Amino acid sequence: MSCHYSNNINSSVKRIFPTVWATEVHGMDKNRQQPGSASASSVADDHPSDINAEALAMIDEFFKFSTPIPPNLSHPDAYSDLFRSCLKVQSIERGKISCLLTVKLPILNIYGGMHGGAVACVAELVSHACARTVVGKDKEIFLGELSTSYLSAAPNKANVIVDGSVVRSGRNLTVVAVEFKIEESGKLVYTSRATIYHLPTARL
Repeated sequence: MSCHYSNNINSSVKRIFPTVWATEVHGMDKNRQQPGSASASSVADDHPSDINAEALAMIDEFFKFSTPIPPNLSHPDAYSDLFRSCLKVQSIERGKISCLLTVKLPILNIYGGMHGGAVACVAELVSHACARTVVGKDKEIFLGELSTSYLSAAPNKANVIVDGSVVRSGRNLTVVAVEFKIEESGKLVYTSRATIYHLPTARL
């Protein structure tokens, strides 16, 4: 079990960080510390001994990794714009909204499925839009809680039907349920439930 888990980690990190894999794991750069060195050992010392030290070193490197944000995404709500570009509204009625989501490369994870953060962002956007169909224009609304279940994966280029429906709506909040289904098969891949608070009457 632990061996299989370690191999999965190794494979994933190798794809994301080929340079790190070459230098840290296979020792191509002799001037850098290796996974078995003091640096890697210090990481392993804080974790159970049955976890591969090499895998721990790569995980540690993963969280140190950073890439500059592209200039075109360096403005407020930029990532919402990215996710909106993947969505097309199919129908709107009071308390319900249906959208078509096309899974694109920028919202994939390393395994080739839709990234979990992207799922949550789309769920928020659809929930917000759905709540707006029942909440008066005189009230501002914002996300208070969001829970998401990842039942399966939506692959690249998949068309996904995203349906939002109001579960209940009152004076201070609206609860929205969101379902993601593969258009071709009808398979349910993600579900979300959002609590949208209303202003100025919401009391948190």
